[in-house]
Amino acid sequence: MEDAIEVILQDQSSKFTHQHNHRVTVAVGGLLAGLYGLWTMFVLPGFRKVPFKLKVPYLPSSNTQTQNVMKLLDGRRGHLADLGSGDGRLVFAASSLGLQSTGFEINSILLSYARTKARWMGIPSTNVNFVNKDFWMMDVLEEKLLLELPDDARVIACRFPFARWPATCSEGSGLDQVWAYDMSTLRKPPASPRPV
Repeated sequence: MEDAIEVILQDQSSKFTHQHNHRVTVAVGGLLAGLYGLWTMFVLPGFRKVPFKLKVPYLPSSNTQTQNVMKLLDGRRGHLADLGSGDGRLVFAASSLGLQSTGFEINSILLSYARTKARWMGIPSTNVNFVNKDFWMMDVLEEKLLLELPDDARVIACRFPFARWPATCSEGSGLDQVWAYDMSTLRKPPASPRPV
């Protein structure tokens, strides 16, 4: 009789272990499928439209990076253009400072998310706007900005500084570092050497 009870208990224990292992397997599989789905929605669309050598995954601005940008924008008025605006967090932060902000994003899923968030937050489109546009050619962009921006404009770069421009100032370090470029400084003619 005791042997029969032990056999029954062992059978119940093995059924529980089997069911538990099955649930863990299903949960891990579901988690991996969900992560793949998020990657497909948020990262992959940008990869399809960008030349292979320039592919950079969507990496949202950290809170520290956003604060660093806001420090460099402190006291400024007018317009802000965020190239590669992602989910719009820098655009929303700049808008809260009173800047008229436009985010440019290549990924249509992130663009839709940012537009929906702006509507949900009740921000008028005159204050915040999002445009589906690609700005990967930094050297061409440098030329365009120098030609078209007013002297009092400030360009701030996050993660990808302008190679040919000397930064006016920067804030933070590592992935959170941001660089500011003032058009008036960039347009100054280089100092000529003093005669000996």
